[in-house]
Amino acid sequence: MEKETLKYVLAQSTTRPLPPATPRTLQLPLDSRKVVALAGIRRSGKTYLLYETMWRLQAQGVDRRQMLYLNFEDDRLLPIQTSELDLILRAHEELHPGMAGRKKYLFFDEVQNVPSWETYLRRLHDTEEACLFVTGSSSHLLSRELATGLRGRSVSYEVFPLSFAEFLRFRGLEHKPYSRTSESRMAAALEEYLKTGGLPEVVLAEEALRPRILKEYVDLVFYRDLVERYGIANPLLMRRLLRHCLGHPASLFNVHKLYQDFRSQGLAISKDSLYNYLGYLEESFVVFTMPVAERSLRKQAMNPKKLHAIDWALAYPFVAEPSIDVGKKLETAVFLHWRRQREDLGYLAGDREVDLVVNREHPEELINVAYSVSQPQTWEREIDALEEAAARFPRAARVLVAHEHTSRNPPVGIQVTDAWRYLLATR
Repeated sequence: MEKETLKYVLAQSTTRPLPPATPRTLQLPLDSRKVVALAGIRRSGKTYLLYETMWRLQAQGVDRRQMLYLNFEDDRLLPIQTSELDLILRAHEELHPGMAGRKKYLFFDEVQNVPSWETYLRRLHDTEEACLFVTGSSSHLLSRELATGLRGRSVSYEVFPLSFAEFLRFRGLEHKPYSRTSESRMAAALEEYLKTGGLPEVVLAEEALRPRILKEYVDLVFYRDLVERYGIANPLLMRRLLRHCLGHPASLFNVHKLYQDFRSQGLAISKDSLYNYLGYLEESFVVFTMPVAERSLRKQAMNPKKLHAIDWALAYPFVAEPSIDVGKKLETAVFLHWRRQREDLGYLAGDREVDLVVNREHPEELINVAYSVSQPQTWEREIDALEEAAARFPRAARVLVAHEHTSRNPPVGIQVTDAWRYLLATR
């Protein structure tokens, strides 16, 4: 990385207008005196959260020349050596000598591509009058290096694709209480959300372009974040596993069964490889695995985990959209609604499964999700599972979330709620 090239990149990022950024629910602290780290899957909106933060700083009177933005996937900066990182501030000072001594705001995108980045940030934090914001696409890299390299100097946030509330904001829609027209509009918007997914670029694109964007996006994640980053020795197995995980949202993941299925297809694999590759998918924010809600670690290990994709639309390059059960999409949306807030989630196994348990150690809420409960057998199945779970966890709230309702009254202690209403509720 040459200093003159770096000057060109910095000058370009300072002089070009900031892209418009629709505000997200998450707003970053402007002066936390910590390194603010954003982690999340590609194209989930991390960069635009940085832009939105820069807009807010500008609104408070901060000069754009005090803000340094660098994307470390910019080919002009590659390859980057640890010894070259000091060139960043030197180049900035030569470009803007009038900013010497003034507070700086540093925005580093995809920082995991920089060797020893955590050591450099620690030194900046300790020696410079600067606010630091970084993003990364690997939970493992960020969590490990923030913990060991920054030692209490950082605060981290996970960035997800759009929630339903954010989807409405991107669509320019707002729920108006006590309006049947608004309620019908919300229900229709939820149907669109379950079809489109929550990746901002896909949501804002014309419908005809969405399949192409999703295909290119999945290929980018596959080659850059999986095969290259982890040195995948068996790309065919990883692609089959990626297809399986994305194509089966809200499903139980049985390693032994999948191992047998893949072997029957002629793949030479081991169970250890499957476990490792699944771990890579989790570290790259592609999928989440949720254990059974048991306090016993042995029972958690013996039962299969439930699999949720970060966004159901990522499956479309592999599986035709209509073939994915819309009820499973809704269940994933409810899971992500909670996962944005907390990690202690689980499910209840058995003949009468409960889809989601909030606080698997001491359950606070038991949630079943169904797209439609208009059929008597569906209603009975979902209600009976919640009733049975109440015997084990009598203090936990019980909720049935559904898009299409019936006129039936639920048993005492069970709340039945519209899916769109549930996804808009703040907790």
